[in-house]
Amino acid sequence: MRVVCIGGGPGGLYLAALLKKADPRREVVVYERNPSDRTFGFGVVFSDATLGNIAAADPETYADIEARFAHWDDIDVHLGDDCYRSTGHGFAGLSRQTLLDILQARCRGLGVVLHYEVEITAEEQVGPADVLVFADGLNSALRERHAAHFGPRIAEGKNRFIWLGTTRRFPAFTFDFVRDAHGLWRLHAYNYDQEHSTFIVETTDATWRAAGLADADEATSAAFCARLFAHHTEGHPILTNHAVWRRFPTVSCDRWYHGHRVLVGDAAHTAHFSIGSGTKLAMEDAIVLAQALDAAPDVPTALARYDAERRPVVAATQRSAAVSLRWFEDVERMIDRLPPRTFVTSLLTRSLRINHDNLRTRDPAFVLATDRWFAAQAGVDVAPDATPPPPMLTPFGLRDLTLPNRVVVSPMCMYSAVDGTPGDFHLVHLGARAQGGAGLIMAEMTDVSADARITLGCTGLYDDAHVAAWKRIVDFVHTQTPAKIGVQLGHAGRKGATLRMWEGADQPLPPEQAWPLIAPSPLPYLPHSQVPRPMDPADMERVRDDFVAAARRADAAGFDLLEVHLAHGYLLASFLSPITNRRSDDYGGTLENRMRYPLEVFGAVRAVWPAHKPMSARLSATDWMPGGFDVDDAVAVAKALKSAGCDLIDVSTGQTDPAARPEYGRLYQTPFAERVRQEVDIATLTVGGISSHGDVNAILAAGRADLCALARAHLFDPSWTRHAAYEQGHALPWPDQYPIDRFVPRMEWSPRGQGG
Repeated sequence: MRVVCIGGGPGGLYLAALLKKADPRREVVVYERNPSDRTFGFGVVFSDATLGNIAAADPETYADIEARFAHWDDIDVHLGDDCYRSTGHGFAGLSRQTLLDILQARCRGLGVVLHYEVEITAEEQVGPADVLVFADGLNSALRERHAAHFGPRIAEGKNRFIWLGTTRRFPAFTFDFVRDAHGLWRLHAYNYDQEHSTFIVETTDATWRAAGLADADEATSAAFCARLFAHHTEGHPILTNHAVWRRFPTVSCDRWYHGHRVLVGDAAHTAHFSIGSGTKLAMEDAIVLAQALDAAPDVPTALARYDAERRPVVAATQRSAAVSLRWFEDVERMIDRLPPRTFVTSLLTRSLRINHDNLRTRDPAFVLATDRWFAAQAGVDVAPDATPPPPMLTPFGLRDLTLPNRVVVSPMCMYSAVDGTPGDFHLVHLGARAQGGAGLIMAEMTDVSADARITLGCTGLYDDAHVAAWKRIVDFVHTQTPAKIGVQLGHAGRKGATLRMWEGADQPLPPEQAWPLIAPSPLPYLPHSQVPRPMDPADMERVRDDFVAAARRADAAGFDLLEVHLAHGYLLASFLSPITNRRSDDYGGTLENRMRYPLEVFGAVRAVWPAHKPMSARLSATDWMPGGFDVDDAVAVAKALKSAGCDLIDVSTGQTDPAARPEYGRLYQTPFAERVRQEVDIATLTVGGISSHGDVNAILAAGRADLCALARAHLFDPSWTRHAAYEQGHALPWPDQYPIDRFVPRMEWSPRGQGG
């Protein structure tokens, strides 16, 4: 086999070494455009986990790296005169040139052929190859020649940054946030050997331009950064190495291989420097690609295996990197709104990969101090020698309502009502989850009229007979549990008259069972769905009055909180989105017009809902579609809702149109709740991709939301909250009928069924 690597960076060199080590008969050749002793930037950073991967793949290379890297466990976050330290993070820094020297020596020792100062612009220059590796960076010319097959995309961040160095050694991985007359600046600094540190300065484009750096040369920029962060450099010089101000480019590709060609490292993908380095990703690519080429029966199978195995890992890293990138872009919004400890916790958990449990494992003292501070803010009196409750188990107040904890059971349609009336199923379903420890139980989307239903099995509050059925459930929750219970009022709009979920989600009912649909505009949800009639003023008045009447019934049933459904493409949400609202009257066009009717409905409901009881609104913060409703719109609508008396925004996303392409992932909707909370200064509830108490606690402690709603977790385990509390050493009292507390010591009871 002949393997040719175009690009002699860490990814290309490491791959070459691994391939030659595995089979010395292979001819492995590397071409690099630069001299062997020339590189850009300063240091690279590896996590302990990445170092473990390198050690397993090639102990010799790892030994050389270990002998020269600078290791640290601490992160220092400077805010003014204060410094917050967190430990246990486990990173290593290394000079990029040193790493290249190590890999070059390893390649030469194994018999890899290295060519430097050779620019490869066409494949014909390298001769025939069984595998042709494009490891020539984010601007890969060879990748672009095959762009139709690889499908590369490059998205630039908003902020400007410059990559510098200094001879000052830092006591920890250091973040600092400094204001000058032009704006706010961020510093990322870490040691990469015994005498040098990487020194990255970042700011918004507006601040960068205001400082006059748009036309500054390298020396001027370095001098500016030295003055700005003189308290950190301590007189040490700032070093440059082709340092320019730029925006971070995130590279992604539809495919990583084409024929015998394969992408590695920055040519295939990049991830923002705030969560690690491209070098880490490139070397991990090399490990997986080398293993695939060793194990697969032929090259096409190997490259397909590499793509399939590596792509999900990189995609998860890029999702985290994108969230981290946006966090640093949004620092101006957060730094004055969040208390210092909350801000630091937000920084440490910004990528959403580290949650409260991870942080506690790394630094129990920091988390203990954070939990104690959070409990004090929630009004919980904790004795100095006592362990504070985790954030999720602290109370939360809205108007006169106090929730015993911050866990919410999401509203989940059960499609099991008869003519809108909830029955025994709903009593057991909601009652079990209330007994399971959650602080707030949200009943499913409950419709304000018979023709507002999604399916024939949806619950309602459009008949006085419904009140008694709901009151039976509400009374059980109130008398048998500490939980509170809320109801979500909605109207299906164009998504109505469909089969039950298990019969065919979103599929229209047979014509003989369906009812006429209404919507802002005559747009069917699916191509074969019923075409709704555009609402006229009489329709709008009738629906508004239906919401008001349903709210009165909800109060009569005893619900503690009422939520108006403005999300997921249902009637009120379809007014908000330009995807579904094509009206040309006062209720269409501009966002101000599109929000007019939903606000009229919300205001009318707030007027009849008791003043001492809170109201919330569920809002889809993005349609996940070009030209659709987005987070800027969501902030504007949330501000208007707050002015109308809304106490809580339940932030969700999507489900407006089948063409949407959501970016799913762990906690994928939480950043939207975070932005609404901070920009609107209103309590938020976040939902989506939350499955652990570590996630819930991290969200709360970092100020991303005030409440966390879980759906599937509570379907799987109705007592999820109770079990989560037990696992954290804060067991909730069981009902009198369940004397479990007396049996726990003897039974060594385990909430996951692993005990005696």
